[in-house]
Amino acid sequence: MGEQDVIDLLVAQHGQIRDLFDEVEQAPPDKLEEAFDRLTRMLSVHETAEEEIVHPYARRKLDNGQGVVGDRLTEENRAKQLLLELHKGGVDHPQFWERLGELRTAVTMHARSEERYEFAKLRANTSTVERRAMAAAVRAAESLAPLRPHPGTESATKNMLMGTPIALMERAREMIRKGLGKHT
Repeated sequence: MGEQDVIDLLVAQHGQIRDLFDEVEQAPPDKLEEAFDRLTRMLSVHETAEEEIVHPYARRKLDNGQGVVGDRLTEENRAKQLLLELHKGGVDHPQFWERLGELRTAVTMHARSEERYEFAKLRANTSTVERRAMAAAVRAAESLAPLRPHPGTESATKNMLMGTPIALMERAREMIRKGLGKHT
């Protein structure tokens, strides 16, 4: 795993995200909140790592990198807004399933755009060593990423300034709740 290519890592995570959407959609009522929490975490951590590591690199390395990344950040912000609305409303909200469908569509389209317009160009314009180093950096960023969506932090700088402290608070809160036997 330590020698993994960042593109392969992120595409595999896109597959895991699709599987988590399936898991939420198929979850029995008593397991729905837990499944949705797993999806929320994966999306939040994945996007934060892309925003901190992959997008800044793509901006510098790709022709029209600014435009390619700008489009992805717009998509990410929309998905974060939807995820935040879902999270705030909870799984019992009357529009949960409709909004989940909107989120799945937005996330799926975003992943396809990343793979086609950003990742394919990154693979063509970076070395194996660069992609392996980025994979290690993505895993490190994921370990410090917030567990919930925070729209408006779609840049490496904002993620570093706001994301890491938020992540530490969220992870501490989660450990306390688990210690008290409560769900997050």
